[in-house]
Order: sequence, then C-alpha cells, then structure tokens
Amino acid sequence: MNESDTRKELIDRHLLAAGWNVDDLSMVIKEFDIQSSFPEGVSESRSKYDGHQFSDYVLLGKDRRPLAVVEAKKSSKDAAIGREQAKQYCYNIQKQLGGELPFCFYTNGYDIYFWDLGNYPPRKVVGFPTRDDLERFQYIRRNRKPLTQELINTSIVGRDYQIRAIRAVLEGIEQKRRDFLLVMATGTGKTRTCIALVDALIRAGHAERVLFLVDRIALREQALTAFKEYLPHEPRWPNVGEKLIAKDRRIYIATYPTMLNIIRDEAQHLSPHFFDFIVVDESHRSIYNTYKEVLGYFKTITLGLTATPTDIIDHNTFQLFHCEDGIPTFAYTFEEAVNNVPPYLCSFQLMKIQTRFQAEGISKRTIKLEEQKRLLLEGKEVEEIDFEGSQLEKQVTNKGTNVLIVKEFMEECIKDSNGVLPGKTIFFCSSKAHARRIEDIFDDLYPQYRG
Repeated sequence: MNESDTRKELIDRHLLAAGWNVDDLSMVIKEFDIQSSFPEGVSESRSKYDGHQFSDYVLLGKDRRPLAVVEAKKSSKDAAIGREQAKQYCYNIQKQLGGELPFCFYTNGYDIYFWDLGNYPPRKVVGFPTRDDLERFQYIRRNRKPLTQELINTSIVGRDYQIRAIRAVLEGIEQKRRDFLLVMATGTGKTRTCIALVDALIRAGHAERVLFLVDRIALREQALTAFKEYLPHEPRWPNVGEKLIAKDRRIYIATYPTMLNIIRDEAQHLSPHFFDFIVVDESHRSIYNTYKEVLGYFKTITLGLTATPTDIIDHNTFQLFHCEDGIPTFAYTFEEAVNNVPPYLCSFQLMKIQTRFQAEGISKRTIKLEEQKRLLLEGKEVEEIDFEGSQLEKQVTNKGTNVLIVKEFMEECIKDSNGVLPGKTIFFCSSKAHARRIEDIFDDLYPQYRG
C-alpha cells in the first residue's frame, strides 16, 4: 500500500473515528503549506518546494489555528521515519504563525505516535485525540502550575507517610514520569491518599478528568462514598441509576468490566485520550492479563495502588508501572505502621480452630452409632457419606462444627479493654453463605450482645 492509499484507507478512517472529517477545511487541512528557509546556497525559489514544506495533515482548533500536525508514511514503512519531519513541521508552523506549538503525530496507518514536544517523549497510542481532547491538552499545558509548590489538603490526609507518598508522585510527574506504584499496608489510607493526590492535580491544573478503576462493585461504592466525602464539589460518575457514560464529569469510578464494555461499545465511543490521570486500585491482582485491553487503551499518567508487600508483588506488576529493580514509587509497610509512635495500626494474632470433623472428615468411621441410626431412620445411606475435612462448608455443611468454632473463639479470643467482648476480629469463611451461617450462630448463642 503506497502512502496515498495508506492515508485514504487507514489514516483518514482513524481521524474520522476521532471526529476529524478530512474533507472539512474548518477541521483539517491536507498538504498544509509551511514556510521554511531555503536550502544552503540557495537564495531564491527554484521550484514550489524551495522554502516550503507540506504537512500531510494539520488539525485545526475551533479558532481555526493549528492544533496538531500528522505526518503520514506508507503502511510498509516504520512510522518512526516521520518523527523528525513532523517535529520540524510543528516548530516551523509556530515560527510562521506564532502562538502555541502544535502537537505532533506520525503514523503508518497501523502504529500511531503522539509527541507532546518539549514535555514528554513520543509514545504509541491507540488512536487520535478528538478536537476537544487536543484543546484540553493545550489548556492544561498553558495553565498548569508547578506541582512541587502545590499544597496538599491536610483535611483529607495528614499523616507524614501519606504526605510523602503524594510528594513522591507529584515530583515524579514534574520529572515527566508517567507510571507510579504506591505500596501501602491495608488500613493506612490508600484511598484517602489517592483522593488528596487527585485534589492537588486538579487544583494545579494538571488534570481535568480522572478515572479510578476497581475490580469489584463493593470497592466502587466505597470509592464513590470517599470521593463524595472529601471532594464533594467535584462531579462524579456514576450517579445512582446511571448506566451510560456521561462526558461532563471530573471523577469517574468504574470496575474493569464496566470500562471494558464502554470502550468496546461504538455507541458510547470514548476517546483513548479522555482521561488525564488513572488510578488502578488493587493493582496486585492479575489485572494485566485479564484487563490489559483497558490499561492499554488509555495511555495517560497512571497510578497503581496495592497493599501487597513488595517482596511478594508479581513481577508483572512492577513491569506494568515501570518500577525498575522492583522498587515502587513509595512504600509504607505494615511493620512501619505498627511500630510508629504512636502506632497507626495494631499487630494481630492468628487463631486457628480445627474440629475433629475438619481433621478427620465425615464418614461412617467418624459418625457415632446413634447418629448413624438417626440417619438411617431419615432414609439416608450412611455408607455413601464420605467427605474430607477440606470439603466442609463447600460440599457439606455441619452446624455442630460451626458452633464449636464460635464457642472456642469466644472462650480463647483476645478481649476488649473491658474483658468482655472480643477485640476487633476478622473471620475468614469459605463463602458468603458460610459467613452468614457463622453470623447466625453468634446471634443464637449470644443474643445479649444484640448482633
């Protein structure tokens, strides 16, 4: 495919998908004439090309001034061949017309590269930005403030390590990094730290739209509640009952499957340049393998959050956030939180309770004779009862086992300061149904505590 066919069959379609009609001269000018200096040793024009360059496409803003240059190469060539040419066009347009430096793109129809000259190195992107995207980028570039001087809202976060975590990311953004990973123990305030960071980015003019990605609905609801509490004046999506994506909000909170469906839905077309900052919550999970389409679609500044200790984080997570040598942007461990004076977290004791049924299973051999007689009267074949201990609460339920577990816990657990109620405790059950059965047993055995 030659360059003309590449432009017609591939590049024009990519531009149209982003809302650029190449036949509308108010939006796109093809073969844009750029004045340039004569070749060395030449003082006057010998042909129409002397003292002139012709850009394949120039994308115009609503004010009809150049927003971006697109340099095209035929599909069989490496798109990078057009890199320096596109860069020259951008600087020469600014020299000729004044104003702001256009954004730079070069492509072979298959690979598209975006270069924000003077700010970031070129990066490969999924598609072209819309006109609104480019005008937003231009506004941010023109009006953003230095992040190293931006104050952090201490009514959102006030602990020293939270401030240090935010500063580490802000300083990294100033140094033109685009990927960050915060490793903070459960209970140390990852979400609030993230909200304070988002607040600083918005106030400093570095971000207008933020996406907070979570891996399940319960976490989405928690995040919505937290953003509403700490950034009440920033419009959020979704509101109750909203299904279709709204494009007039500042904070977007979604599960990976929801966002995957949105970017695949042509009726809800969402530009790959729609967001200025993305937070990937619980990034220790196998998110990249399952949802790499989402993370690969939006190429913007990205922050990963995880509570998984750095020594057991999957290698792919470090690669995803470009953490060299397995070192995250910032880490605050459980041990640091416990050993702080005063402590931010308290340590814990692990209590394992195992009944005879869990150790030996349930079979004719372990069932008492009177129980076998009762089962026979109920029409059950005792010979067919044979369950391993590991199958309890998965394939078979034994209320007596759960009762024994609850009773032993209440007898042996660490008590509160009054020596009556258990200290703060997590029961790890095998399923939601199992957890509800445990809850019911607590209520039956200890009604005086009123649930």
